[in-house]
Amino acid sequence: MVTPRISYAHLLAKPNPKHVESLLKFFEAGCSKRGTGGFGVEIEHLPVHNSDDTAVSYYEPNGIETLLKRLAPYYDESKEYWENGHLVGLGRKGVSVSLEPGGQVETSIGILHQPSDLNQLYGQFRREADPILDELGFRLVNYGYQPKSSFADVPVNPKDRYDAMTDYLGRVGQFGPCMMRCSASTQVSIDFVDEQDAIDKMRVGTAIGPILAWFFRNTPYFEGRVNPYPLLRQRMWDYLDFQRTNVIPGLYDQRFTWEDYAIDVLSTPLMFADLTHTPEAVASGVSRKELHRAAFRENAGDVYPDRELNAYEINHIISTHFNDVRLKNFIEFRHWDSLPIERAERLTEIIASLYYVPSNRIRLESYFDGLTEEDVFEAKANIQAHGRESNPYGQPLDFWREFLGLEGLLEDVPGDPKHPDVFQR
Repeated sequence: MVTPRISYAHLLAKPNPKHVESLLKFFEAGCSKRGTGGFGVEIEHLPVHNSDDTAVSYYEPNGIETLLKRLAPYYDESKEYWENGHLVGLGRKGVSVSLEPGGQVETSIGILHQPSDLNQLYGQFRREADPILDELGFRLVNYGYQPKSSFADVPVNPKDRYDAMTDYLGRVGQFGPCMMRCSASTQVSIDFVDEQDAIDKMRVGTAIGPILAWFFRNTPYFEGRVNPYPLLRQRMWDYLDFQRTNVIPGLYDQRFTWEDYAIDVLSTPLMFADLTHTPEAVASGVSRKELHRAAFRENAGDVYPDRELNAYEINHIISTHFNDVRLKNFIEFRHWDSLPIERAERLTEIIASLYYVPSNRIRLESYFDGLTEEDVFEAKANIQAHGRESNPYGQPLDFWREFLGLEGLLEDVPGDPKHPDVFQR
């Protein structure tokens, strides 16, 4: 029996039908012509001083901006990204380097076809960056949260959008400024071939993501103290802003479609508007600051013209949603702390095995058949409440270790304060 859906559409500003159609075409264009097998990986790094393990800022002498400028010769000059006179991004074939709000350095790698490709491309990035970092006196570490610094000690980088994000996320939820300035993640993206394939993968990924997050947890400290949360990243996002985080509303209803997802995204206030690639706004002659402005009460229909949206506008709108699993023109899993490359490669191997080996995928979809949003909420809460003794979906963690092919993963991982790899206090 299918639980009736409760519609709140009458309470929302209805999205522009042309905008809905734009997102549907965008998703459709993402259907992989290669079949399934490709994936991408994003690894965020926390910059810390060698002298005292405190956070490195964008603006300080020999800080993040200096690192980017020193790295620039290794990248394509045509793919440099500048904002307000500051270098904030680099790109070349296979790898791009960008910044998160607190100066976290993100490497985006793909499209990959084998997990081993990740190590090769990432290794090249580190061979170029590490000698520069040694000269600058800081390093890039892979933890889910800054080991010593508080969010209050970390300024945001010079992207205009982050002023609006700081204002908005400082007024809602519990952990907005912490997430923006001090957290770091590993994200894995995979292909889909059609609408049903995408939805099936999103459902399974949403269900197993918290379990994988437990086995790949990597956050020993929070705000300069031992981290009290079994899964800090999940805790931060779940308590951030419910209208744009957690489980996608309606995902486990069997009638869920891309259109439902598009309507949810388009009906939610944008948080901030990016009009830098909206020709009508640019032609109006408004300042760059006005092209990046707060939009706390406005959704996409209030901000963008009555026409089909372009790809930049679509990507921006989707980027203001932070669900556990996010649909773009690929599927993005967002559950995991920043990981060192060896563990990131292992995670990628597991994702590839679960999604691209047909027997494994059939087994997963069969096991989770009939799952509800409430089941996922309960599983997440169970892990947060009980840690090693948790029983997500009614099964102990030893069951999930075997079921998800996690044999060989150590239980005593660097995310535990007693592990020898963590910072000495």
